[in-house]
Amino acid sequence: MKAVAVKPPHKNSVHLTDIPMPKVSDVPNGRGVLVKVLQVGVDATDREINEGLYGNPPPGSDFLVIGHESFGKVIEVGPAVTKVQPGDYVSCTVRRPGGSIYDRIGRNDVTSEETYYERGINLRHGYMTEYFVDDVEYVVRIPSKLKHLGVLAEPSSVVAKGIEQATLAQHRLQVWHPDVAFVLGSGQIGLLATLMFRLKGMRVYTFARQKAEANLKAEIVTGYGATYCSAAEGKTPQEVIKEIGHKPDIIFEATGSAAQAFGAMEYLGLNGALIWSSVTGGDKKLNDVPANKINLEWVLGNKLLVGTVNGNWKHFEQGITAMAVGELMFHGVTPKILTHPIKGLENYKEMMHLLETGDCLKVYVEVANE
Repeated sequence: MKAVAVKPPHKNSVHLTDIPMPKVSDVPNGRGVLVKVLQVGVDATDREINEGLYGNPPPGSDFLVIGHESFGKVIEVGPAVTKVQPGDYVSCTVRRPGGSIYDRIGRNDVTSEETYYERGINLRHGYMTEYFVDDVEYVVRIPSKLKHLGVLAEPSSVVAKGIEQATLAQHRLQVWHPDVAFVLGSGQIGLLATLMFRLKGMRVYTFARQKAEANLKAEIVTGYGATYCSAAEGKTPQEVIKEIGHKPDIIFEATGSAAQAFGAMEYLGLNGALIWSSVTGGDKKLNDVPANKINLEWVLGNKLLVGTVNGNWKHFEQGITAMAVGELMFHGVTPKILTHPIKGLENYKEMMHLLETGDCLKVYVEVANE
């Protein structure tokens, strides 16, 4: 069967290849689930892997099948599988366990080992192919009425995990009722964070570079009942703080910029939580970070920083639930995120070109019809 792969660490090595058709029996103890791939989402991670910034092929292979945002339909299940059945729509988690205590208790998304295993990213083949098989433990059902958003299950899990982790850590305060949320970045992650904060009833300010006029991102942000803040129109976080008279209680950073990530530390409110979701490859250094000021204010202000990446199955379920409720409260808004479909695996060059331009909100490959 066809698959889209790269040859890390070689730059611009993306290509179409053939790999063996998987079988349910490939997973031991009757726990296999065979899935027909319908759609695969791609993002900056896939672009950076193709640029040779990170990623490794599985042992014994000289290539890595990319694609970590899966959506498909169950074709066959092993005799021990009861959670899903043929015909179900599903997504699949990304990280696979190593040997740490966290891996052994099903929290491989927070492994303590430096070597990690991620489908489509590092040491495990991904989902950019026609079929895949996996252990039922990593398979997450998606309601049939939400199948039009199924390809957003993985990014929504990253957002859900970040908010969950920050909320759990904030229990240290005993009383914490965040009211003002800043979302930095208006890509898919930033928009999904905007949705999830709005579902919690917060005042949300989503920051972006582009002007609001004739801007789809602004349309989505306002569709969620949040405020779109354009840097091109002078709406910086500092200016908004002056306008509303309140520093943010929580910040979700999703810019892909280390400078923006560290910059957010300068204006988080007292007792606040900052969530980093950007994964920045490279070795860029920042020389203008006011380290002493940040250190003082963070220590005296009881501030919190957490990172989010690679949700486990419960975070997938939280993200899927949020999108479902979002469709009821803000009907038709979230589907607008899905802007650039690519027809077929054979058009992988067009897929990568769109990622490289950086002008697309969400690129995804339509691998097959049902």
